[in-house]
Amino acid sequence: MSVLVTGGGSGIGEAVVHRLAAAGARVTLSGRRAGKVAAVADAAGARGVVGDVTAAADRAAMVAAAVEHGGGIDAVVHAAGNMYRGPLEELTDQGLHDVFASNTIGPMLLTGLALPHLRERRGAVVFFGSVHTQRAFPGASPYAATKGALETLTGVLAAELGPQGVRVSCVRPGGVLTEINQRAGVFDDATAAARMESLGPAHALGRPGTVDEVAEAVEYLLAAEWATGAVLTIDGGLGLGVTNA
Repeated sequence: MSVLVTGGGSGIGEAVVHRLAAAGARVTLSGRRAGKVAAVADAAGARGVVGDVTAAADRAAMVAAAVEHGGGIDAVVHAAGNMYRGPLEELTDQGLHDVFASNTIGPMLLTGLALPHLRERRGAVVFFGSVHTQRAFPGASPYAATKGALETLTGVLAAELGPQGVRVSCVRPGGVLTEINQRAGVFDDATAAARMESLGPAHALGRPGTVDEVAEAVEYLLAAEWATGAVLTIDGGLGLGVTNA
C-alpha cells in the first residue's frame, strides 16, 4: 500500500506515518518544516517531501513523490492543518482565508490532484474533523468552521467518488495534545500539557487521548473496504458534554 500523509512531521500525522509504515505501507509524508519531515521519514523508513498544502506546486510535488515512492497512491491522509481562533469581532480577513486554505481548500485540491491514482487503485481518503463540531468552545469559530466543512465534504465526496471505487472517510478526534494546540495558544510544552490534562474530567472516559489512539482509527478506515462517508468519533466522550467530578 502506498500512502501520502500530509502534516506528517508532527502530532497525529507523525503517529499515522509510524503506524502505517510499521504495518508495511510505503509512506510518503509531507510537511512545511524540513527538519521535522526528515526526522520522521528517517525514523519510519518513509519518504519525506517538504511542502505546504496551500501551494499548488507543493501539492503537485507531494503527489509526484508518493507515486514515485509507492508506485502509485492507494490512500491520502490529510493530517495537515492549522488553528486560528479569537473573539468574533477580532477575526481578520487574512486569518480566516489562511485557516480555510490550510484546513479545507488545500485538502480538497490535493484530493482532486491525487484522484486519478486513487481511482486506479480503488483507494481511500481520510480527512480529520474535530470535536469542535460537536461541542461548542467559545473563541474557536474559525477552526470549528473549517472542520465542519470537512465533515460535510466527507459525505459529499463519498457519494461522488464511490462509483469510481474511491472511499472517503473522516476521523473526529477529541482532546489530544499536539503542536497545533500550542501554536494556537502560544504555550510552552509544560503549560500545554497541563491545560490538556485539565480537560480530563470533560471526557466520559476521564482523560485526553493520544495521537496513537487516533492513528489506530485511521488505519481501520483505510482497511475497512465497506466503509465510506463515515465520520468516526475518537474522542473519549468529550463531545458528549459530560463532566466527571
